[in-house]
Amino acid sequence: MIYFIEDDRSINEAVFYSLKNSGFEVKGFERPSEFWKAMKEETPDLILLDIMLPEEDGLQILRKLRSNKETSDLPIIMVTAKDAEYDKVIGLDSGADDYMTKPFSMLELVSRIRALLRRTSNHKDDGEITVGKLTVNPEKHIVTANGKNVVLTYKEYHLLLLLMQNKGVVFSREKLLNKIWGYDFDGENRTVDVHIRTLRTKLGECGNMIETIRGFGYKIGE
Repeated sequence: MIYFIEDDRSINEAVFYSLKNSGFEVKGFERPSEFWKAMKEETPDLILLDIMLPEEDGLQILRKLRSNKETSDLPIIMVTAKDAEYDKVIGLDSGADDYMTKPFSMLELVSRIRALLRRTSNHKDDGEITVGKLTVNPEKHIVTANGKNVVLTYKEYHLLLLLMQNKGVVFSREKLLNKIWGYDFDGENRTVDVHIRTLRTKLGECGNMIETIRGFGYKIGE
């Protein structure tokens, strides 16, 4: 089931029709209050979320979903007319898995939905992952370093989880940016470096296990 929150009825209907024809179950909502009511009855597999909405801003909805343990991992694609690079960065850093700007191709939308659902289903892992004194529990979303719980943001958590799941594998900045933030590296973007630096600080001594591979990227090891 896909939920689509969009106050423009013509766009809502077009997306609804395209997704239905592509084999998806979909429910469209013009107002956030209708969406929240539906969330109490059924949790969808993916959410398409506009930013400029009546009642409540789409970014507020995104942050609420990410701060709730039950919906923190829910795949979310922002679909909005706000096409400035700044808006895209804010959306992705707030926890969106992907970001599309209007007008957009329905074929591309369906393709991105399928890619995101494949990606998120492949990342489900209920077992604890431990490297040295650092442990991540994907099922409970708990991170411990030297036996103490560590509070991470959504992106910090998934960045650490990816490195932990692939111990010893070197990830380029480009690959990390694409896998965690969903957009391509342009050679100038410092998002990955900033998040790695913050992550190391929060992990304390365990932060030293995140190694910098000069001129390329990062890996985690003992």
